[in-house]
Amino acid sequence: MKDDDDKWWFCLAHRRVEHGAGCPGKDRMGPYDSEEAAAGAFELARQRNEAWRRQDDDGD
Repeated sequence: MKDDDDKWWFCLAHRRVEHGAGCPGKDRMGPYDSEEAAAGAFELARQRNEAWRRQDDDGD
């Protein structure tokens, strides 16, 4: 996708940050606006998962 050429991604297959076109989307997290944000992809996912877990626990 042309709009994503200037975005950053975290590649799950290679466990590294990629810029623009790279590995297939199924192997990437993103897109992110900066290299730093892409590098923090796992931490962001962890935080979101924890928030969802707390939300589910509060709903029971």
